Amino acid sequence: MADWNPEKYLLFQKQRTQPAIDLAMRISGLRPAVIADIGCGPGNSTAVLRSVFPGAETVLGLDYSVQMIEKARQLHPGLRFEVCPAEGITGSYDLLFSNACLQWVPGHRTLLPQLMSHLREGGVLAVQMPANQEEPLYRVIREVAADSRWGFSGRVTETNGLLPPDAYFDILSGCQARFEMWETVYYHVLPSHAHLLQWVRETRLRPYLAVLGEAEKDAFEQEILTRAKPFYPLTGSGEVVFRFKRFFFTAYRA
Repeated sequence: MADWNPEKYLLFQKQRTQPAIDLAMRISGLRPAVIADIGCGPGNSTAVLRSVFPGAETVLGLDYSVQMIEKARQLHPGLRFEVCPAEGITGSYDLLFSNACLQWVPGHRTLLPQLMSHLREGGVLAVQMPANQEEPLYRVIREVAADSRWGFSGRVTETNGLLPPDAYFDILSGCQARFEMWETVYYHVLPSHAHLLQWVRETRLRPYLAVLGEAEKDAFEQEILTRAKPFYPLTGSGEVVFRFKRFFFTAYRA
């Protein structure tokens, strides 16, 4: 897998953290003692959990990326972080929380029941994943990346996506859990068209950019930007409104 760049990821820290706040506030009435933040990245979501649940005995941030964990420890020295993939979680928890991570992990039909099995009685799995596949920018990325001249076939193997909502209904029903599912659309105001590329450079584009040379990276990004611009007309103030849909669920272990 390609390395993550925490500094680039944090360029939009406020926008990327807001869904974590919204998800945590949805369950703020809970009193979890042991919490794990799956895919904590640079620790912004873990800090949210510590703030929302100040009485928790343990708030642990987990991420498979060594670079992200190092950055999280630097930014949040009072919190605990460990390198661990979502599939490698052990122990038992009152709250398993994941903000914009599980779309990178394949096999949700087995992964989610596995995570639910690590919950204590009455524990909660709270998840947010981007559901933006049909947003014009993401359609353009798929179309450009599908062109054989970039040579991505067989070289880019990371997954990034989620199942239809009905599939999550079936998966969570099979876990004998009480659950809720919902979607929220965020409207992000970006300073320019170039910021559309900045938004996806350390997320959706990351697996592609990791296998391209410098000149190819520039050409790849510029083709995406040229084709995406017509879908994002400038506002009267010269800014760009970027629509971003996210899928949420909370599942309570019986």
